[in-house]
Amino acid sequence: MQIFSRNPFGRHPDDDDDDDDGSSHSRFRRVAVAAGLLLLLVIAFGCWLGYEAVHAKSNLEEARTSAQQAKEALLKGNSEDAARWSNDARTHAQTARDSTHSLPWNVASAVPWLGGPFETGQQLSDVVLGLTTDVLQPSAQVAAAISPDRLFNGDRVDVQVLRDSAPRLDEISAAATRLDADASAIPDPKFLSAIRGARTQLQAQTSDITGLLKNAALAARLAPAMMGADGPRTYFMGFQTNAEARGTGGLLGGFGVLRFDNGNPIVETLGPNTGLDKSFTPIDLGPEYNSQYGFQNPTTDSRNSNVSPHFPYTAQIWKSLWAQQSGINVDGVIAIDPVALSYILGAVGSVTMPDGETVSKDNVVELTESTLYRRFPTDQTARKQYLQDVASEVVKKITERVESPRQLLDALGKAVGEGRIALWSSSPAEQQLLEETPLAHVVPNDPAPYAGVVINNLGGNKLDYYLKRSIEYSADACDGQTRKSTVTIRLTNTAPDGPLPDYVAGSPGLPELPYTVPSGASVSSVLLLATSNAKLTSAIADGRRVPVFTGAERGHPIFEVQVVIKRGQTMELRFLLTEPTSPGAPRVPIQPLLDEIAPVVAVPQCSG
Repeated sequence: MQIFSRNPFGRHPDDDDDDDDGSSHSRFRRVAVAAGLLLLLVIAFGCWLGYEAVHAKSNLEEARTSAQQAKEALLKGNSEDAARWSNDARTHAQTARDSTHSLPWNVASAVPWLGGPFETGQQLSDVVLGLTTDVLQPSAQVAAAISPDRLFNGDRVDVQVLRDSAPRLDEISAAATRLDADASAIPDPKFLSAIRGARTQLQAQTSDITGLLKNAALAARLAPAMMGADGPRTYFMGFQTNAEARGTGGLLGGFGVLRFDNGNPIVETLGPNTGLDKSFTPIDLGPEYNSQYGFQNPTTDSRNSNVSPHFPYTAQIWKSLWAQQSGINVDGVIAIDPVALSYILGAVGSVTMPDGETVSKDNVVELTESTLYRRFPTDQTARKQYLQDVASEVVKKITERVESPRQLLDALGKAVGEGRIALWSSSPAEQQLLEETPLAHVVPNDPAPYAGVVINNLGGNKLDYYLKRSIEYSADACDGQTRKSTVTIRLTNTAPDGPLPDYVAGSPGLPELPYTVPSGASVSSVLLLATSNAKLTSAIADGRRVPVFTGAERGHPIFEVQVVIKRGQTMELRFLLTEPTSPGAPRVPIQPLLDEIAPVVAVPQCSG
């Protein structure tokens, strides 16, 4: 018997379900394929982005390293190495920029929030490329034109070569300043520590290079005229004796008159401080200066002429004293100390005295600040004459043909950086430019955090040869309008136990006191020039509150404590303050005495 299907089309009832399953499987397969392709694209994109990121990171690091090498070569006056390293830096910088502006990087940087680090990376690469292209490469070209070997022509400086380079250096300095601003404006990426670290390093590097080029451009503008390119210039040159501390370094122990004529230096006069022996008429440096220092007669007594740490005050006094002494008005004033002379002798070589004694970088400080006091314990005239003879031989050596100009420039730069050479110009325009450099040795008159510690010897002895210092400046966070701060100063008298000449260890500068100051005990005025508008809570010496004299200088309150420190002893002074939470980086200038000191600063930098 034939059985017919109930389905008129002869199809099984379950046939439709089978077709649905096939369709579902097909759709699933299509979705899976699409998802797989998308995942593959994501992985490919991630790999591409990762490759570009690794490539960018390595090339940025190479560019920064090469840029640093180029900067160091520039500082050494090595134009060939500077050109090589700057070219290398530009190659790596261009490669890094290409990576950070590639398609995957552009896409990633456009993603809200998550793209922040990638956008920062683009800005970093832009600044690095600009730094290498617009700053380092042209700097290397200028360096080739003004290399030390070209600048020094026999025993004179070729001031015209330096003057010719000034316009190009100004352009490069302007480019560096612009890039420094761009680097400072790069935002914190918030996450990805590698990008944050690269940002911090770049900002520090651009700031450093900008400062270097700014000083170079200023030097090219200033030096030719100041070295006699437009007519002779004369300078009073003060030799400071750090063994007896004064605000700008040490007592004015001797002096000279230096003349520049078209880059050629000539020392016309040398003399001891006793050569300033007229009855001088005082000059007026303003009511604030007179109130703080006037009782010491600094404008008429050369021994106290540099009690203020602000060198322009000292320079004006020295200019006035020499004008009244000689009738000659100098064009500027220079200060230098024996440590600076040791650096210079290291570059130009030792000198031989008429008696056969050799004066070198290794012994000039000890000889002039200690040995001669023992050699001539009572005959100060003979000692001063020997010092004058030393100065004469050193000056003669410096003003002769320089065999290694590069080493001499390095030595001068080191001395300037430590405040051991200072310069002032009687030309207001030149002085304004000088005050943008460390050469001016000025007390700034801005509100940024400040802790200037100044020692002035009250005993009239030479015990500061044995003085050792440490300085710490700390402050609270920037939470309110004011914050607590502390300046801690430790002073150690390392004078030996054995006998010392009375001129070294006595206290001839002190008035009669109701007690006896032991031989070898240092008697010092310790001044703290604090942040503008700071208030003193208390001053503590070795755990006990001590009286404080107050004053002011260039907008900074002054707090003074007078101390006696016996041989072998250390005194700790603590100034407890309340100061404004002023914006700006904290500064702790170091008075150029004989000891080397690195202040400890723990002061958070506040924003404006």
